[in-house]
Amino acid sequence: MKATYMYGAGDVRVKTVADPILKEPTDAIVRVVRACVCGSDLHPYHSMPYSEGGNPMGHELIGVVEETGAAVSSVKKGDFVVAPFAFSDNTCAFCLEGFQTSCVHGGWYGNTEFGGLQAEMARIPQADGSLVVVPGVDEASELLPSLLALSDVYLTGYHAAHMGRVETGKTVTVIGDGAVGLSAVLASKRLGAERIILMGRHRARTDLGVDFGATDVVAERGEEGIAKVMELTGGEGTHIVLEAVGLMPAYEQAFGIVRPGGVISRVGVPQYEKAPVGFGSLFGKNATLTGGPAPVRAYLEQAIRQVLNGEIAPGRVFDRTVTIDDVPAAYAAMDAREALKVMIAF
Repeated sequence: MKATYMYGAGDVRVKTVADPILKEPTDAIVRVVRACVCGSDLHPYHSMPYSEGGNPMGHELIGVVEETGAAVSSVKKGDFVVAPFAFSDNTCAFCLEGFQTSCVHGGWYGNTEFGGLQAEMARIPQADGSLVVVPGVDEASELLPSLLALSDVYLTGYHAAHMGRVETGKTVTVIGDGAVGLSAVLASKRLGAERIILMGRHRARTDLGVDFGATDVVAERGEEGIAKVMELTGGEGTHIVLEAVGLMPAYEQAFGIVRPGGVISRVGVPQYEKAPVGFGSLFGKNATLTGGPAPVRAYLEQAIRQVLNGEIAPGRVFDRTVTIDDVPAAYAAMDAREALKVMIAF
């Protein structure tokens, strides 16, 4: 099969490798119908040291089950499924509490042990706990982009809003106009936010954010951006800040605009090692810091119903589609901000 590997910063290649096989009785093999490039894939694209063997890439897919291990009972050959970006058994103590990304038997794709999902076929560990069947959908469905968005990006944005306790009457500021930030806007709108301020400077993206429910757009960054949000909120700041970037400047903006008693919810993968600045400021404001990797599996059934019922269309974040052979160009386009999020069609 063809699969995507990264050999170092800026060096993405598609190569032919052996098809995945069942290694555990809890595994399933899925034929990939759609995959995509994630904004988090751009972090190693900028900084990964050279590796002679390369690293398999990708953690988002929808597809068709081709084979199952002897212990798998919830999915069968021919089922159309969504695979969350992290696998889990969905039965351990942490899974039952709604934090499947901390599953004691779980793990992550995009490594040599479990492989990547930007490939023609994928091995899915803990298939019973991870895969969710989508009824009545086939490979020709117009809903494929939105179903693919549920494997990570939309439900990561939803997780930010959920952990931030977005509700009716609240003012929310979303930092970041990438696919996760725009998804956080859509989720905040559905959860009843009265005002949604989107901080981003790319017009095509912020226009989609307005379609998703943003009431205000702030293009300024840093101190100017903080001042603009404070002006829009009458000097009070925002009840909830959803940080969808993962870089220190975004976090600095977040604690600069959160209001006393407010919440900062972070889902941007942190690209800093030391404890983030602002703990003193948060203490003085009685502000809460929350967020982390989204337990997509916890939200998946509800979100699938919403897509099938036409209540949400998170797949609008995909603005380019490529084949597996063109994945290196997809990385370059997203890195250059020429594409918001690229879907891979098989």
